[in-house]
Amino acid sequence: MHTDMTKLCQKILPALLIAAFLFGSPALAQKRDRQLYHLRKYILANAEQQNLMDYYLEEALLPALKRQGIKPIGVFRSHENPSDSLQYVFVLHPLSSLDQLAALDAALDRDELYKKVGAPFLDAPYDQPPFERMESVLLRAFREMPRMHLPKIESDREQRVYELRSYESPTEGKHKNKITMFNDGGEVTLFDRLGFNAVFYGDVLSGPRMPNLMYMTTFRDLATRDSLWEQFFGSDKWKSLEKDPQYQNNVNHADIFLLYPTSYSDY
Repeated sequence: MHTDMTKLCQKILPALLIAAFLFGSPALAQKRDRQLYHLRKYILANAEQQNLMDYYLEEALLPALKRQGIKPIGVFRSHENPSDSLQYVFVLHPLSSLDQLAALDAALDRDELYKKVGAPFLDAPYDQPPFERMESVLLRAFREMPRMHLPKIESDREQRVYELRSYESPTEGKHKNKITMFNDGGEVTLFDRLGFNAVFYGDVLSGPRMPNLMYMTTFRDLATRDSLWEQFFGSDKWKSLEKDPQYQNNVNHADIFLLYPTSYSDY
């Protein structure tokens, strides 16, 4: 009897261990279900760079990424800002894993069509660079919105406002506190209730300005955006969060980009 029980345990225990690894507790399963996002930011100085960037993204990079199974891909340009002569282009897409990101450069290097079509951009002369600088950011989705949402907006693309915000914190602890404010404090829920049409909320795992978080919300036009932010700051929920002692001093710098989707953006 003892021998039979031992044999049964030897068969069952490995299966239980595998199941625990794959599924774990609900909290661990939820963490594993949180998407990763890759955000590229290109800084452009003139119309020539803008035109070449559009060509490269539409004809070379996006098709190559999709051949790797990477989609949907959003491409956004900054609305005109009289106080800033630079133009910004952002490319945003989800990742299936860190391995996919790690293997991406090698995969593109093996893609002969990508290299051929993208040659004017990839092999541009050193004294005529196709952009001023490029930044790469890796993010992990927040618990309260673990996957990207694609907005459904009917207005003309150039009228739409995709608002990208980056909140920097003075310490790692305050950074985690701000994420808790979004998740447990109810900031994500408030955005959702007011109709901000968030695309993602993400904790920056790697980037040029850490510790920080980033998120993107969407509006049919600038007037709608301004109206909703007025409702946000005027809400009892936000006033309560803003005064809550546990959430004080958790952001010391914010960058705001008002963007619109290009004609070839997936959303």
